[in-house]
Amino acid sequence: MFTGIITDIGTVTRIEARGDTRLTIACGYDMAGVDMGASIACSGVCLTVVDKGADWFAVDVSAETLSKTAASRWQQGARLNLERALKVGDELGGHIVTGHVDAVGRVESVEAVGDSHTFRIAAPKSVAAFIAPKGSVALDGVSLTVNTVEDTTEGIVLSFNLIPHSAAHTTFGGAGAGDAVNIEIDVLARYIGRMRDVAA
Repeated sequence: MFTGIITDIGTVTRIEARGDTRLTIACGYDMAGVDMGASIACSGVCLTVVDKGADWFAVDVSAETLSKTAASRWQQGARLNLERALKVGDELGGHIVTGHVDAVGRVESVEAVGDSHTFRIAAPKSVAAFIAPKGSVALDGVSLTVNTVEDTTEGIVLSFNLIPHSAAHTTFGGAGAGDAVNIEIDVLARYIGRMRDVAA
């Protein structure tokens, strides 16, 4: 479990084709304090540490994960938003994030507004009912507040405001139109949707 508060930006330094795809990710974490088998969210995807060094760790990415997430995250040189798993007693600064991606969206536009930037993200119909204005959403693992939601024939376009601190400490600082993003809906919305479907 995570909170969507990014604590480091990692870089994919090596890709190995095995039964699964093994990625080596350079990071700023003190890996001496990270156990083998620990979970680290990588741009919103919960992955397991299977090897590590002083300033890097390796994860195995299954074919299922590759098929359901933004392909650009699993390329040589890709920058990843990193978050270590939540510990009991940690501050819940964002919202509850599981690291299970529901869909892939795309940045439609980025507009400067004062010192901040407004992002518009196109999302598919599969998640449209679960995203609401002033609700929470995780995009590439970042806990964000939804500003607006517009219905479209393909799904929705949601907007959020990125403050300078978030731009400096996440990969959204370098994002632009056309970039793919991993979307995780609010876990509460997920369960409400399931209850609605069963009751129908």
